[in-house]
Amino acid sequence: MSELFAVHPRDGGWAGFLLAQLDRSKPLLWVQDRMAILESGRVHPPGLPTQDLIHVETRDARDALWAMEEGVRCSCLSAVIGEIWGDPRTLDFTATRRLAVAAERSGTPCWLVRLGGTANLSGARMRWRIASAPSLINDLDPRAPGMPAWDAELFRARGMPPGRWAVTREADRFHLVAEPRDRALGEGRRLSA
Repeated sequence: MSELFAVHPRDGGWAGFLLAQLDRSKPLLWVQDRMAILESGRVHPPGLPTQDLIHVETRDARDALWAMEEGVRCSCLSAVIGEIWGDPRTLDFTATRRLAVAAERSGTPCWLVRLGGTANLSGARMRWRIASAPSLINDLDPRAPGMPAWDAELFRARGMPPGRWAVTREADRFHLVAEPRDRALGEGRRLSA
């Protein structure tokens, strides 16, 4: 299980970062609590990379965590994404640990998206802060937007050192890119991540 924190609650960059990593051959379960929908919007299925979406709207974080835990037990899903707003009391170490263990047992990837929340104690194996970054320069038209980019900070992970990267996605690979002020590296020489 991984946990994503949007640097700003209204920054949707986390969605592009997350969706770029999903297996598209199986259905996706996306769970949103009521406050996440009110504050950041409802999922728009035509914008997703998969046609098989199971969308669950819950009344509160407790119901969202229950739906996510039931979902990760199903190995026929490509992933389970859960959006929870703020720091609800039910979202404690025990709840996140249960979710992480269930995801590990089934092998179903689980992403807990924390919108407007603080990085308190968690059982998540990887914890990210994600922000939108300026897109790369479009090779065909410099005035048009290029490939999307993100500022990704891994601030906690089991078995890996923390770090911060500027990341973009091309085809089926992530690439490290130069900071926006140094376009020379971003234009030609990309490093594989």
